[in-house]
Amino acid sequence: MCTAPADSLLLLHEAREVADALLGDVLRLPVAKALDVGTAAGMDRAVALLAARLRRAVGRADVDAMREAVAVLDVDWGTTTAAQRRRLVAQALEAAGRRTAVIPSRIQAPLGDAAEEVVASTRSHARREQGLALAARFNAVDRRVAQHIVRTQGNFVRDEYGRRLDAFGEEARRLVAEGLEAGLGRVDIAESLERAARGAFIERAPFYWEVVASHFVGQGRSFAQVSSYAEAGIRRYRIEAVLDEATTQVCRFLHGKTFSVADALQRFERLESLERPEDVKQELPWVRERLDADTGRALLYVNRGGQETRLAEVLRSAAGTRDDVGEFRALASDRQLADAGVGFPPYHGLCRTTTLAVT
Repeated sequence: MCTAPADSLLLLHEAREVADALLGDVLRLPVAKALDVGTAAGMDRAVALLAARLRRAVGRADVDAMREAVAVLDVDWGTTTAAQRRRLVAQALEAAGRRTAVIPSRIQAPLGDAAEEVVASTRSHARREQGLALAARFNAVDRRVAQHIVRTQGNFVRDEYGRRLDAFGEEARRLVAEGLEAGLGRVDIAESLERAARGAFIERAPFYWEVVASHFVGQGRSFAQVSSYAEAGIRRYRIEAVLDEATTQVCRFLHGKTFSVADALQRFERLESLERPEDVKQELPWVRERLDADTGRALLYVNRGGQETRLAEVLRSAAGTRDDVGEFRALASDRQLADAGVGFPPYHGLCRTTTLAVT
């Protein structure tokens, strides 16, 4: 990945939270909370800080969802009919769903604050480090960017928890059926259901909020950069990866490529009209990597609507090294890359790649 490992991010945010608590609660000193996304270190801290805010806002909702579901399913399954079993699982999902339903609304405030901070930080960095002539206030596109990333991220989170409920329901029905067939008693089936509930609601994605925060900050920064470039009269921008030991193949491949500001703005405008997470993913797909069965080489590609578009073949991997992009055989032109939805980052979970103004 082109980021610090997820466990390092978690340690970073936990250490920062301890420091913040010490300064604020013990020493009574003010703690600056503004996000700074202009540098790699600032990006890492911004992601960790936002993830901590989101976790705090969600509270124990996912834990409560697990417990509600398990409580409904703690019955003597051997005395139930097939219809009763289906109804019990449905009731468990309904009980858990009531708990998770509050999560999208709980994260609106921290996401709203973060959106403003990301856009402001991006504009400030563009003025200070790239010398762009930008007004002090947000422009109209900036305000649309902030609104868009908050709305779409809320939809993505709602969609994710819906998938967790569906996955648990399917697993619960399977466990009950197999448990009864094996002659298991109430306690054994209850234990297996509790493990399944914990896996679905808590352990399924232990660094979920880091991924959410990274995507939110990265996409907000990219959109705000495009807005700043347009305001400053910049026509093209360059992809700038963080070339260290953790950088992915895709970010190494795209490093240095240039794209049109006007095209990026048009894509943002198309995204604004989309509501369903699946439609957004089709417009801005993450880049994937797999081995080609014929050559044994790694391929970079995107999948849109079941249609695979190959972007590049890795000829020499520089994975695990610094300041080296490796060697690739391009399978798509820069125009085709833009059309495929990879004209600006983020390109994958926990992506730190950014952009720079060219002309």
